[in-house]
Amino acid sequence: MRDLGRMLAVLGSVIMIVGIALWAGLSAGWLGRLPGDIRIERGNSAFYFPIVTCIVISVLLTLLMSLFRR
Repeated sequence: MRDLGRMLAVLGSVIMIVGIALWAGLSAGWLGRLPGDIRIERGNSAFYFPIVTCIVISVLLTLLMSLFRR
């Protein structure tokens, strides 16, 4: 249980730091605008699904979590 608590504390800290950075206006301009992200705009409606961005974030989080498991 100690490892789970440590992992949750680290994950919470990372989320808090990212949230503060985004709130302060520091954002990655490329995030959400990668080639392969689906964007359909017709008339007054728009549909946007950042599939490639989701994959990139998933890979990064997987690598980060594998580092903490060791």
